[in-house]
Amino acid sequence: MSSIAVLNALDSARTQWYHITAIVIAGMGFFTDAYDLFCITTISKLLGRLYFPSVDGKTPGKLPTGVNNAVVGVALVGTLSGQLVFGWLGDKLGRKRVYGITLILMAVCAICSGLSFGGSRGDPARAHKPVLFTLCFFRFWLGFGIGGDYPLSATIMSEYANKKTRGAFIAAVFAMQGVGIIFAGLVSMTMSAVFLHYNPAPAFKDDQVRSTQAAADYMWRIVLMLGALPALVTFYWRMKMPETARYTALIAGNAKQAAQDMARVLEVEMEAEPEKVGQMKAANEYSLWSQEFLRRHGLHLVGTTTTWFLLDIAFYSQNLTQKDIFQAINLTSPAKDVNALREVFEISKAMTIVAMFGTFPGYWFTVYYIERIGRYLIQLMGFFMMSLFMLIMGVQYVYLREHNATLFAVLFALTFFFANFGPNSTTFVLPAELFPTRIRATCHAISAASGKAGALIAAFVVQSYTLNQEPQKIRKALIVLAFTNMLGFFFTFLVSETKGRSLEEISGENERARADAGVDVEKSSAM
Repeated sequence: MSSIAVLNALDSARTQWYHITAIVIAGMGFFTDAYDLFCITTISKLLGRLYFPSVDGKTPGKLPTGVNNAVVGVALVGTLSGQLVFGWLGDKLGRKRVYGITLILMAVCAICSGLSFGGSRGDPARAHKPVLFTLCFFRFWLGFGIGGDYPLSATIMSEYANKKTRGAFIAAVFAMQGVGIIFAGLVSMTMSAVFLHYNPAPAFKDDQVRSTQAAADYMWRIVLMLGALPALVTFYWRMKMPETARYTALIAGNAKQAAQDMARVLEVEMEAEPEKVGQMKAANEYSLWSQEFLRRHGLHLVGTTTTWFLLDIAFYSQNLTQKDIFQAINLTSPAKDVNALREVFEISKAMTIVAMFGTFPGYWFTVYYIERIGRYLIQLMGFFMMSLFMLIMGVQYVYLREHNATLFAVLFALTFFFANFGPNSTTFVLPAELFPTRIRATCHAISAASGKAGALIAAFVVQSYTLNQEPQKIRKALIVLAFTNMLGFFFTFLVSETKGRSLEEISGENERARADAGVDVEKSSAM
């Protein structure tokens, strides 16, 4: 345990209302993140019908590969950038100070994404350029705000929590991503059903012009703009959260303020201990690029960055390309057999089903078991099972698609389950625990940004293998993803278990402070 009373109190505190409040406030940020990132999956095919009408008259219009990759992937580019910038600012300016900025940016850009200039009427060749350009512009900045939520939410939750339930609390924040994915599907399904009720239309094969409803141009905009609501609702409460005691004490060096803040939320008297705080702060001021950091945490950083990178290649490939695989498992109809809004409804329904029965349970299994099994074993198990199921789907893809779609759907859902009861959760938790307070948000940001680099490979490379529904290309993609998961399994051995230990014990901050204190005692006794 830490030698500083305020940190000891945090580590040993029973679960209280302020813990629940922090989980809800930080979790709503992740709910918003997931909604904003994954709702694009439900409407990207609609954008193709609206802005790139059919050329051959045999198949509905679709976004060209480059345009589709940009629309789907640009938010991930913004997320990567935002993670690095806000993670660094979180260590320099304070977690709370920059926490509200990310929420404002997300809300404004979600609204602006839906207000992208232009329309689908008139000449589509001219209409699509301003609409898709401004959509990509605002989704980049939306992603930038989302990126800040990753390191800040994880760091704040880890620094607020006690050591016995810290992993479960951080995982609970991240589990709101699963709820956000479900709501992205439910909102898209509801809006498309409402618009379809008032705008019925024939299937594409019966009338290719009338099958794309003009009102659909409003539907996708509303879906995107609704992503601003949860961000706006939680802004006030996010601003009322006090700065974490670990930042205030060990980075800002204000022992008195740290004690006052935590005395208020823990409802106990707290001793400031400025001398001990100053000693620990002085003993751990080494930078990210120092030899000391490399010696203590270099392998940890390699482990957290590589595992998150490899995981996100597979995870985002599943989420971003699932609409192209749904037909293979009979969850959606062939595009030519439905109109534009009906296609959105079917894709949204399929996405919701997979999320509810595969994605969502996995997150909460992690919350329940992470303090029982530990982060390390959950991550190893998840990578291994994902690799196994993807390999089976890849090797037997043609057979499963044509003769046993039900088994394919089960394997697909199990892959999602073990992604979330596995590395998708633990790669978020571990960087928030392994590194020293002074650079915790920055190291989490670097790890998360590495993950988003993997997500970009999913969006710009893997997705191109699924757009044309060619079985051999999808088969190859699944086999490659199985291999990347197995690499993640082996890179997990670079990280260490953090269960049941204080943050200062894990990072070695206590050890270094005690060593420096011993040196000072020796010097004073020798004089």
